[in-house]
Amino acid sequence: MISRLLTALFIICFSVSSSIAQAEHDHSHDHNHGDHAHGDAHAPYDPAGTAIHHISDGNVYTILEAIHVPLPMILYAPDKGWDFFLSNKFDVGHHENGAKAYNGYVLYHGSVHRVMDASFPNQGMVNLDDTGHGAFVKDSVEVNGKKVEKTFVMYQGNKLALDERSTLDGGLLGGGITSFYDLSITKNVLSMIIVALFLLWIFIKMANAYKARPDRAPNGVQGFLEPLFLFIRDEVAIPFIGKYKYKKFLPLLMAIFFFILTLNLFGQIPFFGSVNVTGNLAVTMVLALVVFFVVNFSGNAHYWGHIFWMPGVPTFVKPILAAVEVLGLFIKPLTLMLRLAGNISAGHIAILSFVGLIFIFGESGANLQGSITGTFMSVPLSMFMMALELLVAFVQAFVFTLLTAAFIGSAVEEHH
Repeated sequence: MISRLLTALFIICFSVSSSIAQAEHDHSHDHNHGDHAHGDAHAPYDPAGTAIHHISDGNVYTILEAIHVPLPMILYAPDKGWDFFLSNKFDVGHHENGAKAYNGYVLYHGSVHRVMDASFPNQGMVNLDDTGHGAFVKDSVEVNGKKVEKTFVMYQGNKLALDERSTLDGGLLGGGITSFYDLSITKNVLSMIIVALFLLWIFIKMANAYKARPDRAPNGVQGFLEPLFLFIRDEVAIPFIGKYKYKKFLPLLMAIFFFILTLNLFGQIPFFGSVNVTGNLAVTMVLALVVFFVVNFSGNAHYWGHIFWMPGVPTFVKPILAAVEVLGLFIKPLTLMLRLAGNISAGHIAILSFVGLIFIFGESGANLQGSITGTFMSVPLSMFMMALELLVAFVQAFVFTLLTAAFIGSAVEEHH
């Protein structure tokens, strides 16, 4: 409880100081760069944009909102070819925006974009215009008769359009195929590599300890992880899959449980990259697809017979039930994907929203009294949400593993 209180106070103090610092920056800029001022010296706080920015994946790993760890950039444009470099080429600054362009690419809110203008240099490093609020601006443009908000970069007094990286969502989530592909190691990918290596080290260390001391009670990390391991085996794997078949699938269940759990806990470390790996639909989709293929490739004749020709029901009803069962094959992994991503992302957004009360009541640093009021409201709410997130980290890892075991158990169950 004490550690949670200290963490929450650290978050609040950092937020208040950031609010005051931002106010001083805006005040100074309003006096020294009047030509670029946009009316009010204090830019309005955007809680939704801030939350989305912090839970999104990116091409830079930011620690304590100040230390920007460069990541490898691997970009491909069909009309240009491959580009390999580190993200520090962008000269990353506040809000993970780059002050420079490199080889025709820029960094906006931590994500790489491509400048879509023939007049813009597509080779080497280029300094972008500083308007006092960064080099990037938002504006509405008309696309197919509709007003769409687009991002632009300022260069030599001109506003140039940006293109986002390609995504394979078919436009469902607002993406699609664009002028370039981003195959870089993002902060989510780096986080998964770190967690995978950490788990590999921990379990190898535990295995060696069991070999060296087979007759002694576990201690240290063994004492913490062994009850979790036995719980998943005895309360999940054996009851749902069966005591004669569970061993074949136990490594998969353990890998899923500890991988999700560790990623959930890793994402709760304050200001350590703001990672939201298990809240990313791409990550949960891959986990769900693994479960989907394991379940269906392990299914026996009874399992498939139950799907396509359910016994014990009238013949004319069987085609209807078969259609429902086939649809259920795809709904099950879909629910796994959405449940995990939704719960983890919701927790991160809630904490960021509570911390954002400081900026909302403080009018982005313009009102110190309002910032103090927001602080007193934010502390208990943030503490409650962080404690709840710790519980959710374990619950969501358990639920994903439990449902995986249940799906596998239904696929390998023998006919009675």
